[in-house]
This record gives sequence, C-alpha cells and structure tokens, in this order.
Amino acid sequence: MSSRLTVVLLALMLGIQPVSSDLYLPALPLLTQEFGASMAQVHLTLSALLLAFGISQLFWGPLSDLWGRRPVLLLGLTAYVVAGVGCVVAPSIDALIVWRILQGTAMGSVVVCARAIVRDLYTPEIGARVMSKALTGLGAIACLSAPIGALLTQIYSWHAALGAVAFFGAICLIAIAWKYQETAPDVSISASSFTELVSAWTRILQHPTFVAFACLSMGSYGGLFTFLATSAFVFIGVVGLSKFEYGLLMCSMSFIYMLGTFLCRWLLVRFGVARAVAIGGGLSLTGGLLLNVSAWMQWNSVLALVGPFYIFILGHGIHQPCGQSGAVGPFPQAAGTASALGGFLMMAVAFGMGLWLGQQSHGAVHGMAWGIGLWSVVTSLTAWTLVQRISLTHD
Repeated sequence: MSSRLTVVLLALMLGIQPVSSDLYLPALPLLTQEFGASMAQVHLTLSALLLAFGISQLFWGPLSDLWGRRPVLLLGLTAYVVAGVGCVVAPSIDALIVWRILQGTAMGSVVVCARAIVRDLYTPEIGARVMSKALTGLGAIACLSAPIGALLTQIYSWHAALGAVAFFGAICLIAIAWKYQETAPDVSISASSFTELVSAWTRILQHPTFVAFACLSMGSYGGLFTFLATSAFVFIGVVGLSKFEYGLLMCSMSFIYMLGTFLCRWLLVRFGVARAVAIGGGLSLTGGLLLNVSAWMQWNSVLALVGPFYIFILGHGIHQPCGQSGAVGPFPQAAGTASALGGFLMMAVAFGMGLWLGQQSHGAVHGMAWGIGLWSVVTSLTAWTLVQRISLTHD
C-alpha cells in the first residue's frame, strides 16, 4: 500500500469512532422525548457504546496479533453494520442501548487495528506524524458528522441519523475488503492461553513508556468525552441553539482539532515529541481553567463556553497522535495487544465520566466545566512529568 492510501484507510478506520458518537449527538434531546427516557438512560446510549468499545479491544487486539489485521477488520466491520441496522429499528431505549453495545463491541476491532497498523509500518517518531495525518482525516469526518446528524434529525428523525452511522460502516467495510493489504508481522507473540494473555497485559502495563502515553491519551480523551456527552444539553437546552446551529458548532470544534493535528506535525519536526506534548499540556490546562471561570461567572454564551474548549481541543490535536503512537511504540510484535490496552483505558475513563455526568444535579454547564477542568489538569501534569522522563526511541 502507498503511504497516501495507508493514511486514507487509517482515517476511515479511526473516523468510525466520531461517526458513531458525534453524528447522533443532535438527536439526544429527541430520544428523551420520544422514548420518555431519563437523561441518564440517554447518556447510556453513548457511554455503554464506549465501554463495550473499550472492553472488546482487550480481545480484538491479541486476535489481530494472532490472526492478522485483515480478518479481524472484516469480521468487526460486518458486525458493526448489522448492529447499526439494529439501532435504526430499535423499538425502545433499552433495545437501542443493547444494539449500541453490540456496535461498540464491533467498533473495537476497527480502531485497535488502525493503531496497530501504524506500528506495523512505522517507527514511533514517524508513526506520530503519520497518525497525525490520519487524525486530520478523522477531524474532517468529525467536522461533517454533527451537521449531517443535525440535518437528518431535523428533517427526518433520529432513525435517519443512526442509519447514516451504519452507512459509514458499510463504506469502511468495502474500502478495507478492496484495498487493505495485511501489515501484521509474520512472527506473533500473542498469547495462546488466557494466562499468557494476562502476562502480556501485565508486561505492557508495567512499561513506563506505555504508562506515560496511555495516561496522556486518557486525560485528553476524558476532556473530549465530557464535552461530547454534555454539549447537546448545554448548547441546545441552556444556550438555546437550534439542532443545526449546534451541528455547526460541533463542526467548528472538529475544525479546531484538525488545526491541532497540523500544529502537532509542525511541533514534532521542530521540537520533537517531548516538547510538543509539553506545549500541548499548556493548551489543555489553559482551556480547562478558562471554561471553569465562565461556568463560575455564569457566562452562558456560545463564545464564553466554547472558546475555552477550542484551546483545550487544540491541545487534544497534539496529544492524541503522540499518545496513541507512543503507547504502542515499545511493542512492535504485540502492537495490537498494546493498542487494545490503551484503547480500553480511554474508554473506561469515558464510561466512568458518563455515569458521573448522568448523576450531576448542578446542571449541564457545571458538569461540563468541572469534568473538562479535571482532565485538563491530568493531561497537563502527565505531559510535564511522565512523558518528559521516558526514552522516546525504540527499534
């Protein structure tokens, strides 16, 4: 595969995650009305998807090391499309949650293989730049997802928005079946028994490079998830935006994230990984603190609430390429397993935040601000301490 084709396929595979979450975000308030569901139940359609996504990676990763990336991708994408159709015809909120869990389980195979493919083909330093390009593509996909979801929800219903999610999965399935060539190394050290698998997980979790970059990705993604889970209720319910205006707002957020990935590539070439991540930590903390100031002062306007998050998401565009490629760097023969552990930890954070947000009684604005503030501190401290103490060169 050419480098350009590789980046396009990676962008599609990684883009399946924001499509699965962002595209139906404008429909969340509608789900509460149509199903008579509570906010906690509606949050569960997102957080349960991400928990299943995270847990499933623990198994998809080793399987991709053992069987190869291609069969795992084809199996997972087929299941993803089937689950997507189930979501469209779900007759109740409970049924929708079940189908979303199955969809998240299938999605795990796609994203874990995408991260592993980067390590299959590139060294960690080069991999960070390639991942940045792929995540630029993810940003473009995310940029379109919310406006398209808003239009489909406003013109038709939430069924149409979730139908578009299944359609994107079908496009990914066709692209992988047609163009992807196996990249997994010939020699696999994947576990052949559960005991060996646990041993592999333990070894990876004890590696300081994995710990540093996994914590970086977890912190940054925790802030992003908090925004995704609360933004519809904040900007539609509190600020008063229409569904389409909210979709445009989410598009602008994705555009800023894309700028962050461009900034990441410039910083990597000029300063290297450690300093790039340290600069990103400054952006994360600044955005989190300013957002909490806006919430405390009750500045419930679009600019006051989304402006600080633009700063946070700019840092996110630096942290995710470095974090996702750095976590698998020391494990060229077990990239799928390492990728799976990193993905699981990020989704465990998201699930915990989803449960916490569903129980908040102080309002969506304060829940969003407190959550993003917390993860901005975690991200910046990780960037300034753990990442600075490790070696970033691997064979």
